[in-house]
Amino acid sequence: MQLDEADRRILRHYLAEPGLDRTDLAERAGVTAATLWRRLERLRAGGVIKAEAAVIDWRALGYTVEVSLRFTLDKTNPRAFDEFIAAAREVPEVVTIETFLGRVDVRLTVIARDMGQYQEIYRRRILTLPHIAELEALMLIATIKDEEGLPI
Repeated sequence: MQLDEADRRILRHYLAEPGLDRTDLAERAGVTAATLWRRLERLRAGGVIKAEAAVIDWRALGYTVEVSLRFTLDKTNPRAFDEFIAAAREVPEVVTIETFLGRVDVRLTVIARDMGQYQEIYRRRILTLPHIAELEALMLIATIKDEEGLPI
C-alpha cells in the first residue's frame, strides 16, 4: 500500500499519542475529521493498522526482572518446535515467544517480580520445557530504545 504525506502525518501522530480523540488527531494531522475517518478505514482495510492495543508497563505492576532466554532445540524430534512452543505458551510469565532461523531456534521473554520468583519460574517451568538442547539467559539491564512505530 502506498502512503502519501497525509497518511504519514496521521500515522506519526496516531503512534505518538494513540489516546487522542479523533477530532484532535485530525487537527494535529492537518486533515478534516471526515478525511481522517476515511483514511484510517483505508489503512485498516489495507492491513497497515492491524489493531489498537493497550501497552502495559510490566515494571509499573511490580515486575522488575526481565530475562531473554535463547533456546536451541533438539531437532531429532520432528515435533520439537510445536511441542516446545505449546508448552511455553502455558507459562504465564512468558510474555514473548519468537522463532528464528540460525543457531538460536526460539527466544522467550520472561518477567518476574524479583530474582527469587525468576529462579522459581526458571527451575519449575523453563527447565521442564521439552526438547531443549541448549539454553542461554540474558538478563535485561536497560532498554535504550523501544520504538513501536516506523520512521514514516
